[in-house]
Amino acid sequence: MSKGQLSMNLATTRGAWGFADAVDGCLRHGITAISPWRDQVAAIGLDEAARIVKANNLRVTGLCRGGMFPGVDAADRQKRIDDNLRAVDEAAALGADCLVLVVGGLPGSSKDIVEARKMVADGIAAIVPHARAAGIPIAIEPLHPMYAADRACVNTIDQALDICETLGETVGVAIDVYHVWWDPNLAAAIARAGRMKRIFAHHICDWLVPTRDMLNDRGMMGDGVIDLKAIRAMIEAAGYHGPQEVEIFSTENWWKRPGDEVVRTCVERFEAVC
Repeated sequence: MSKGQLSMNLATTRGAWGFADAVDGCLRHGITAISPWRDQVAAIGLDEAARIVKANNLRVTGLCRGGMFPGVDAADRQKRIDDNLRAVDEAAALGADCLVLVVGGLPGSSKDIVEARKMVADGIAAIVPHARAAGIPIAIEPLHPMYAADRACVNTIDQALDICETLGETVGVAIDVYHVWWDPNLAAAIARAGRMKRIFAHHICDWLVPTRDMLNDRGMMGDGVIDLKAIRAMIEAAGYHGPQEVEIFSTENWWKRPGDEVVRTCVERFEAVC
């Protein structure tokens, strides 16, 4: 499998490298596609990050992240929308394929997940005109239900696609295997996304058993229980043939290792098990 089909989400090397070192490390291992996080871009400066991307002819498969739309009141929600508008501009400056959204959970002490989901849909609708004008697709990333309360109240591809249907072709989905592998309706949902032409990104890692931390114990591909090749086949059958983006949060394992070891292992596993 070609390394050209592998993108490195820079969260994966967060423990070892900042933006510039991560780019250098990816290039050493033949990887020419990246997906940075906004804090990593901010640390080096947007102009410098964009210069590095252009100088090295990198593909930016996504910018992480926008979202977090639900707020405790109208002013809070507007503040979040304004931040997403800035994120669109940052994605445009980097020439990103999309802006990835982690949409947000229940605001404050709320227990009303239906209302939170409405705030998400309204928030995305508010940024779509600016995203369309900037030429930046918006990718909703449904997260595993364990994050429904605090990080993302959109938890299945179908839920995300329901929002997409109301907002036009600018809005699609980022399919992260960590979050959707368990879904009994996964094959049908991916096929639906393909028919709608709304698959904007494909993220990979693995689900460890046991999982020691809800957020920061993702596995390297091949170390867990996700059938990566089967999901890839579904996504490609649905018409998406873009890069697979490795995104691993791992405070107690991979973030403690040298960056070159992490990237080298990602390449090896990508070629062997993805």
